[in-house]
Formats: sequence, C-alpha cells, structure tokens
Amino acid sequence: MRALRIDPDATVTELDLPATDAHSAIREHVGTPDAVDQGAYHRRAVLHIHGTGQQAGLPQNLAAWALASAWRGMALYPLAGPIVITGLTAAGDVTALDDDLVQHATAVAQTVRETLAQWRTRPPASNEAAISELLAYAARDVAHSG
Repeated sequence: MRALRIDPDATVTELDLPATDAHSAIREHVGTPDAVDQGAYHRRAVLHIHGTGQQAGLPQNLAAWALASAWRGMALYPLAGPIVITGLTAAGDVTALDDDLVQHATAVAQTVRETLAQWRTRPPASNEAAISELLAYAARDVAHSG
C-alpha cells in the first residue's frame, strides 16, 4: 500500500506498507510502539503522528505541518517527529495514497526545504511572518500540484 513518510528535515520517503498489518508498519516508521494518533486534514488522507512526540521533545515537522495546514485551510497546532501519510476511504479505513496527494506532499516538502535554506541568509522578521510565509507557499503548492 503506497504511503509517504515525512521526516522533520522535510525529507519525503515513499513507503510500500503491507496490506495485512499496515498499522504495525506505521508505528515502526513513526517511531513508537504505542498507538499512533491520526489526523484527517484532507478527506482522502490521514496523517499518522507520534502521540507523545511533542512531550518527548521530538523535532517539529514543519513540512507535515504546512501540508496539513494547507489541506485544512488554516494554521494548525505544531506536529513533531516523523509522520506517515496514507490514503483514507470514505468508510474511514487506511488505503493507498492517491497520486495527487503524493504530489502535494512532495511539493510542500520541497518548498519548506528551500524556504528554510533561504531563511539562513534572510531570516523572517518574526515567527508570525515565518508562519504566514510557509502557509502561503504551502497553499500555493497544494493548489498548483496534482
């Protein structure tokens, strides 16, 4: 089953999850033996998130946050650690991720990597400016990819 993992450094890795025990493989990729939180920010996708990643001090995942925020149309709470994205059926079951959503994720992650590199020489004026800039870029990427 086709899925993606987005790491905190905005690296995107394509995954082929087993159809029979996808949830076990997802836990392994997210890095937790415990239950994984699920966030449905798009009607055809679900983000599988380390349930205690924030409290455990895992690094923020700006690429996954920007993607989820663009899909939802608003700034969301921070996301931390590696995040797996799968497709979602109308019945709420995990399924393969559609091509257009893969394109959204890869485009947003690429933009986040490029933006962070630019900020090393031209930092944003404030945290609010940084958030606004990333959200605008992510919304553009989602609208123009897939």
